Amino acid sequence: MKIVIAAASGNIGRRTAEKVIQAGAETILLARHPEKLADLVAQGAIVQPISSDDAQGLIETTQQADALFWLTPPKLDVPNLKDWYLQTAKAGVNAVSANSIPRVVNISSIGAGAKLNLGTVSFGGDVESIFNETAANVVHLRPGYFMENFLAQIETIQSDRTVRFPYPSDHDIPWISTDDIGDVAAHYLLDQRWAGQWTRNLMGAENLTLLETSAILSRVLSYSIEYAQVGIESLQQQFAAMGATAEVQREMSDLFRALGDPDGVYATARTPEAKTPTTFEQFVRNKILPNLLSGVAEE
Repeated sequence: MKIVIAAASGNIGRRTAEKVIQAGAETILLARHPEKLADLVAQGAIVQPISSDDAQGLIETTQQADALFWLTPPKLDVPNLKDWYLQTAKAGVNAVSANSIPRVVNISSIGAGAKLNLGTVSFGGDVESIFNETAANVVHLRPGYFMENFLAQIETIQSDRTVRFPYPSDHDIPWISTDDIGDVAAHYLLDQRWAGQWTRNLMGAENLTLLETSAILSRVLSYSIEYAQVGIESLQQQFAAMGATAEVQREMSDLFRALGDPDGVYATARTPEAKTPTTFEQFVRNKILPNLLSGVAEE
């Protein structure tokens, strides 16, 4: 079985790749920075320096593929994210159609296609529609908010004992580990029995407010962690410093407003198949705590 994994160097792509490799499938990894995947090459994967917008490269690399993993990679320096999502999706679809790839696993978002002006959530709905125009069997996985976003705050957790997001402290959020998303994606890539075009929400083990996540952090770390809500304007400044264009900054602001809406996409009702196993407490113990201990050791 030959499986091609696009955007393989990200958290979800890497986890998916690890599981596919472990299952013994021929694994082709696509990444703009192949050097980040040297450990997976050592395990038997083949890495190709193919970007998600390289239409011809995708066609050539996916020949005789049994399944394709698709995730629209973030790119801040593009004129706008909507066109980037559409451009890359069309490149992926061209490869699926040219090579008659039978199965596609696409990473989307809860609320995809619900309405306009939701930033990348809306664009994810466009990507779903584009892939559904093919003859392939397609499952669109729609995850909630990544627990791994806390990893970007290791420094402030350690120095200021705070975490910061642009949402009210009582906002109910379906937190999910990217490991769980990768595990589900790998399952569908390896399973040849499913068919059709459909969606599946992935909402983690439970919904938690930012106050509840802070309480869990405090309990596991054995010192008090406070939550501080930050303004979307400050996040725009951070994105600008990272090279984001003005339109991308605006689109990301739309996303944060959409995700912070108490009646918005995160108000989606839970169903049994939306639950995934990793709890937030497990995530803190397995990923945040080791990073903090590593930082203390380096000092």
